[in-house]
This record gives sequence, C-alpha cells and structure tokens, in this order.
Amino acid sequence: QVQLVQSGGGLVQPGGSMRLSCTGSGDTFSHYSVGWFRQGSGTERDFVGSISWEGGNTYYADAVKGRFTMSRDNAKNTAYLQMDRLKAEDTAIYYCGVDRFRDYVRAETSSSWGQGTQVTVSS
Repeated sequence: QVQLVQSGGGLVQPGGSMRLSCTGSGDTFSHYSVGWFRQGSGTERDFVGSISWEGGNTYYADAVKGRFTMSRDNAKNTAYLQMDRLKAEDTAIYYCGVDRFRDYVRAETSSSWGQGTQVTVSS
C-alpha cells in the first residue's frame, strides 16, 4: 500500500499559477494511477483529474480542462498538478488519491489519500 504526502498550496491571486505535488512511498509508485480531487467548504470531494500509471492517459474535469495539467515523474515517485489561470472558484482543499487496478482514479476506489493541501485564490 502506497502512502502519499502532498506539498504545495497556499494563497495565490486570480490568474496566477501554482503547482501541487504528491509523493508516494511504501510501494512501487508507477504501479498506481494518480487522481486529484478537491473539496470546497461544505461540498463533496470533486474529481479534478487523473493520470495513468506511466502518464500516457490523462482525464480532466471540464471545470479545469485547459487550465490544469497533470504530470508524473516515477523516478521521483511524484505526481504533479500544475494549475494555471486560477480562479476564485478553484479555492478548495486538494487531495491526491491512487488506484492500482485502473488507469483512472475515482474517489470511491482510491486506496490511499494524501493529507490534503489548501489552495486559496484571492486578491
């Protein structure tokens, strides 16, 4: 079972950029697809995007398509979420999750979660 530690996050102005990282340990990171999710105040954990084991397939929510980009470096056991042209509505706690058996991570099937990191988009 892989354990996940997230880094990045903080306060950014609208239109700005930020990169989140999700680093795995305890198992072979490349055996897992990685998903990103976010949870705003009083809302459920929503899908942001997912990247397959070697990064060959990516899936994005419509709300972030064209603004967010996922990547991964399996040599570093790390996945990234690059967020550009951020909007106030992107404000949320962001989580990474993993799935060993599918190339697409769903919140219901994630076998492990990062600790979450707050992203606040505000002027």
